[in-house]
Amino acid sequence: MKMYKSDPVLAALDIEKLVEFYENKLGFKRSWCDAGYGIVNRDDIGIHFWRCDNKIFPENTSCYVYVQDVDSLYTEYQRAGVIHPNGPLEDKPWGVREFSILDLYGNLIRFGELLSDRQ
Repeated sequence: MKMYKSDPVLAALDIEKLVEFYENKLGFKRSWCDAGYGIVNRDDIGIHFWRCDNKIFPENTSCYVYVQDVDSLYTEYQRAGVIHPNGPLEDKPWGVREFSILDLYGNLIRFGELLSDRQ
């Protein structure tokens, strides 16, 4: 047996608005959206959303997405104005080059590239 993919499930106060944010600001494509559940995809990454009524859930949730060419993605998201003020692109001592964003409801998404994979 081998585990090979994981799709995070993040909290959303309004599924439609959050799906639109991921489409318009982060370059994801909608694959499902109704009042209670949403799914967006970009390349091999899927992110799911569940409807909640308490902002404490998204404001205390995060996920990590490994990418290739993190510098280009950082530039794209800088233009979209979504970089977290405390999450600029930098090399971390744990071996990744990463940055962070906050989505519309406060879910923290960290994007990183293994330093060992950079050429």
